[in-house]
Amino acid sequence: MSTSTRRFAALVAALMLAFLVPARGPFAAADISSGYDVRILRDRWGVPHVFGTKDTDAAFGLAYAHAEDDFKTMQLVMMAVGGRLASVLGPKGAGNDYLVNLIRLWDTVNARYEIDLDPRTRALCEAYAGGVNHYAALHPRETVPGLGRVTGKHIVAGFVHKMPLMVGVDVVLKELFEKPKTAATRPIDSMLAASFGHDAPSRFGTGVGSNAIAVSPRRSAGGETMLAINSHQPWEGPVTWYEAHVRSGEGWNMTGGLFPGSPVVFHGHNENLGWAHTNNYPDLVDVYELDINPDNPNQYRYDGAWRELEVREAPIRVKLLGPLRWTFKEEVLWSVYGPAIRRPHGVFAVRYAGMGDIRQVEQWYRMNRARNMSEWEDALRMATLPMFNCTYADREGNILYHYQALLPLRDEGYDWSKRLPGDTSKTLWTGYLPYGRLPRVKNPASGFVQNCNNTPFRATLDPENPRAEDYPKSFGIELRMTNRALRALELFGSDDSITPEEFYRYKYDMAYSKESKMAKLVARILALPPSDDPAIKNARDVLARWDLRVDPANTGAALAVTCHTIIMKGRERAEVADVPERAIADGFAKAAKLVKNAHGRVDVPWSSVNRLIRGTTDIGLGGGPDVLHDVTGDLMKDGRFRGKVGDSYVLLVTWDRNGKPSSRSIHQYGSATLDAASKHYADQSPLFARRELKPVWRDESEIRANLEREYRPGEEMAQRP
Repeated sequence: MSTSTRRFAALVAALMLAFLVPARGPFAAADISSGYDVRILRDRWGVPHVFGTKDTDAAFGLAYAHAEDDFKTMQLVMMAVGGRLASVLGPKGAGNDYLVNLIRLWDTVNARYEIDLDPRTRALCEAYAGGVNHYAALHPRETVPGLGRVTGKHIVAGFVHKMPLMVGVDVVLKELFEKPKTAATRPIDSMLAASFGHDAPSRFGTGVGSNAIAVSPRRSAGGETMLAINSHQPWEGPVTWYEAHVRSGEGWNMTGGLFPGSPVVFHGHNENLGWAHTNNYPDLVDVYELDINPDNPNQYRYDGAWRELEVREAPIRVKLLGPLRWTFKEEVLWSVYGPAIRRPHGVFAVRYAGMGDIRQVEQWYRMNRARNMSEWEDALRMATLPMFNCTYADREGNILYHYQALLPLRDEGYDWSKRLPGDTSKTLWTGYLPYGRLPRVKNPASGFVQNCNNTPFRATLDPENPRAEDYPKSFGIELRMTNRALRALELFGSDDSITPEEFYRYKYDMAYSKESKMAKLVARILALPPSDDPAIKNARDVLARWDLRVDPANTGAALAVTCHTIIMKGRERAEVADVPERAIADGFAKAAKLVKNAHGRVDVPWSSVNRLIRGTTDIGLGGGPDVLHDVTGDLMKDGRFRGKVGDSYVLLVTWDRNGKPSSRSIHQYGSATLDAASKHYADQSPLFARRELKPVWRDESEIRANLEREYRPGEEMAQRP
């Protein structure tokens, strides 16, 4: 490249940057931070304790503290919300940008922001946005081109953006764009199909699930109330947990976990109460096949008359190579049911629970500030969350399991698990089952409730469980039991005097129930016809001796988990009894050879195989898929499992018989979720591997006794430890 060509390219790049990046002058940061009275106290684990005079001050500081540890991910969240993710990530962000336009995210937020949110919530979101902008102004080299100024609407839009992904709309879109393959399929179709769900905020516990357990004084040994907050999230990415403590002079005093872009704690505890979320799986998305007018492709039949589809064009700007970007323009449609998609095999509309609601952040904010069970339930009664089990406990000894879901009231004359006719108002549902009729268990005589992504009809001991026969099949309420739920019922149900030490030990249980899928899979392997292959015979003997445990030193776990991973891949929702015998035999043989070739023996200690790998940290672990100490990893070429999801941020809370709270927590890595140069990048990993918890400090005196540094956002730019 000639000198003149390079200069021209540099000039073009500079001009592009000037248009894409808003000017951040030397006074921008001071202008943003003026009016916010906040201090950030980092404890010796790097956890931020944000002290503000007002709630808005604390929200401003929370955003700044989180940006210090993970500004890159926060920016990607903002770009995703703005429908501009593909301009940063390339083709893998295209599905997100299409979805933002398809569901008319910004139409909804702009129309409802001033109407549906109370002034206090809007002020909180604006303050949090200010903290993001303050950090960006002080760190322009870290700022993604095109980020622009973040507003409170962006923060609210982040919640609206996550809800359709959490109920599975992206899965529906992926299926519509993947099938069928026809001559009419365009390159953009393949790009979108491949990108739906990429880095999408997963549900709490998608894949391996989550644990939530509460014990009341009726079942504790010393009159304690105990709560396990244990959502299983990916260990890296936009939905990895971040631990924080926010406290304001207006009474907000919350400790717990949140994701980048959130001004509130999603689940955790204050001095009076706490709660945990786990995922539930009702049927919340419907697909309708529209009857298109043969004389007008933009009309569809509805109740005997032709209706017009609303047609728009979504610009999807995709980064291709280096600075080169190309804007694809893709059609997006709107029908009486909601968003619609034109495909070679038809036109399909999608309707999902929670469409049009922007109040999720307000509900969580009210839950954060609740002082008792009545106030917390008032917040939950807003019913803005389309799904999530809620498990609650408080200082008064109350416990509650609530199956939160927006369950559509559907016409029972249709099979809602299949595609529906899109030509009749009979398939257009508009209401949900009222809050008071949802499955729940409140203050049971059994003294405990649990949910580990299992059916709500086995939340505690009978006869206090909700009844499945009280709910129509159209709701799609799940009936399955996970191993974690089976073990929780076995452990907590058999001990009527639970100490805090036992509560901790049960949470870290590393066994499979005899009723679990793992036990059934092992039984099917052992029932296979005998093999003459010495390696297979040896592997069978190892599996026959296995005690269904995944302790670090266990010598049967590596083979068992490898078998499960290989045989059940793609069959995660299937019953073991439905897996063909040939697949069982072939998978067992493959697993046995893989373990032997990789490790020199089949009975290798589990911690040699099950690993936490983070930078230069490489530590052996116990735990495994779908045990209460859940650690699920990718099977690597070297025969080891690299942990990627499962136990991540764990928070155990105890209120003593006098109502005084104490808690302990652990993160799989540390508070510096993206800063590899920080000493907090993986400083909690050794504790995590040993299943140890660190104390949670909430009183200012305790925090100062364990203080690493104190500062106001931006007042000191020294290199972080």
